[in-house]
Amino acid sequence: MARILAVANQKGGVGKTTTVINLGACLAEAGKRVLVIDLDPQGNTTSGFGVDKEAAENNIYDILLGEASFDEAVQREVYPKLDLVASDVELSGAEIELINREHKEYILRDALAPVRDKYDFILIDCPPALSMLTVNALTTADAVLVPIQCEYYALEGLSQLMYTINLVKERLNPELTIDGIVFTMFDGRNNLSLQVVRNVRDNLQEHVYKTLIPRNVRLAEAPSYGMPICAYEPKSTGAESYRMLAKEVIRNARKSK
Repeated sequence: MARILAVANQKGGVGKTTTVINLGACLAEAGKRVLVIDLDPQGNTTSGFGVDKEAAENNIYDILLGEASFDEAVQREVYPKLDLVASDVELSGAEIELINREHKEYILRDALAPVRDKYDFILIDCPPALSMLTVNALTTADAVLVPIQCEYYALEGLSQLMYTINLVKERLNPELTIDGIVFTMFDGRNNLSLQVVRNVRDNLQEHVYKTLIPRNVRLAEAPSYGMPICAYEPKSTGAESYRMLAKEVIRNARKSK
């Protein structure tokens, strides 16, 4: 049965989508069967895999509204061993359309239940807000992966996210855990980056991954070519870093069984 990870941070620009795309591809490269769900109305994960957001006949919006099944919405093998459920701007209206639905917090969980056995990992790219879409991801997930940027305001909003995760655990998904916090856009030449990493590791009780994702030109370029970094520039520092992160995520999955 798949281990489901919600990749979440209410703060934008922290490398959340970059992490979903490249971690997913590196898990697939390691031989794991992976499903990526783009739950962000911006649809950047979708385009990051080279998929045309407008061309998808059905996507995650249709699944949430009950207008399409998973099999009708999934796009197979957008990368070897990796399937995708796409998103587009229509998803921004789902919040209002779901408001009167019963058990609206569990729609995504129920939709994925029949296909969990088909994958080793399911990664959910959450929107950068603590919305009903994010709540759906958290009620579906086994664990949360939190990317944070190596900057002065790295912890801004993190306490609110942790509060939301604990609230969901208490009321909706008692099995939810934190898989780990990953630092993105790390620059070892920058004293501030080093201080942020040290500060978080010293003060946070949650697990922090050993892997640091560097600030890397190739990582920034890859999405514009619709490719994950391990395909675009497989020997780059960014690709090696995400491979190391994938190994940590796989180890955590083994420990959780």
